[in-house]
Amino acid sequence: MTRKYFGTDGIRGTVGQSPITPDFVLRLAHAVGRVLKKSEARPTVLIGKDTRISGYMLESALESGFNSAGVDVVLLGPLPTPGVAYLTRAQRASLGVVISASHNAYPDNGIKFFSAQGTKLDDAWELAVEAALEEAPVWVDSANLGKARRLNDAPGRYIEFCKSTFANDLTLRGMKLVVDAAHGAAYQVAPNVFHELGAEVNSIGCAPDGLNINKGFGATHPAALVEAVTAQKADYGIALDGDADRLQLVDSSGRLFNGDELLYLMVAERIARGDKPAGVVGTLMTNKAIEVALRGQGIELVRAKVGDRYVLEELEKRGWLLGGEGSGHLLALDRHTTGDGIVSALQVLQACVRSGKTVAQLLAEITLFPQVLINVRLTPGQDWANNDALAGETRRIETELGDSGRVLIRASGTEPLVRVMVEARDAKQAQSCAQRLAATLEPAR
Repeated sequence: MTRKYFGTDGIRGTVGQSPITPDFVLRLAHAVGRVLKKSEARPTVLIGKDTRISGYMLESALESGFNSAGVDVVLLGPLPTPGVAYLTRAQRASLGVVISASHNAYPDNGIKFFSAQGTKLDDAWELAVEAALEEAPVWVDSANLGKARRLNDAPGRYIEFCKSTFANDLTLRGMKLVVDAAHGAAYQVAPNVFHELGAEVNSIGCAPDGLNINKGFGATHPAALVEAVTAQKADYGIALDGDADRLQLVDSSGRLFNGDELLYLMVAERIARGDKPAGVVGTLMTNKAIEVALRGQGIELVRAKVGDRYVLEELEKRGWLLGGEGSGHLLALDRHTTGDGIVSALQVLQACVRSGKTVAQLLAEITLFPQVLINVRLTPGQDWANNDALAGETRRIETELGDSGRVLIRASGTEPLVRVMVEARDAKQAQSCAQRLAATLEPAR
């Protein structure tokens, strides 16, 4: 069955437009509550949010919807998405709910859910909720309405959890950091985590006003962090996105490290400790250089579809622990059940402290392959998947590249585009190959 409302990471859209309206969100919470009550007499749901102004409205709608179905609610206030996942598990709640549109600008918002174990929920659960949305609501009577309360120390509890993922025998003392929370959900939490572990911390992007989330700051706008790190002569800069499940890192020279590089560093640190991973999960977009380097260490890289949800599914299927994508969504399942920008940063800094080396030194053997991406707009009815010219050119280029590159051709999920991507050790070769492939899709003139 096709999902009507749920995308790859919950339900998301522009506030005031379907489905991100208070009436729909109330109905959604009521439907989720009815699904929960099929297996539990008196469920309890935790609700956290980022700093968007619309969070107040959606929080109220969710609270009413859950209460109307006989579900108790615990309000966490502004808290990173992974913090909600952690507290859902720690509080033995039935479900965790996050009001956030992650790295999107403030006009957007969304709703996503975590299971009682702090993990993303599967398609079957989402389909059950969508089926319940099609049914008429069943309002419980006054005696059975849910209640609401606030967990005032939610940020402090999550700070302690983050600190617990950093080695007890190590400290960040002597390290100078700039922390950029994108004016988002981690604005209170992130600076305190690193400060309490001993670092000297300066903060940027930690003054939310409801309208400035992700605006010019954070993981999707790292220029502000690069400038601050170099100006303040800091050792590192840590950039999170609006809901703090994504990480970008900058070193003292202003060099930006992406998620692929940081994932490899986390793997290398485990190897150095004698805890060699069985395998690693990346995505279709993970840089070929990471695959080659892991193979050199005798570690398999498996590629999942783009999206941390699919990385997580592949890790769970294989019983592996480490995975991620270049955008900075990184997973260390022996530390947390979901991607966590703060925890990932601590894993990277732990590797530096333990080894006495900088991130650049630890990644000296990795040179990312140049990657060229060309978007080709399709004409109505164009059948690119059965294009013989494209298939033939793809085979020729794959033979030409051998193990020194790769080709990825995929349709956009949101636009009538085909994305043609080529990686090669040589940038000119990558550009030439991508252009040859794109040319086979251009309409005849």
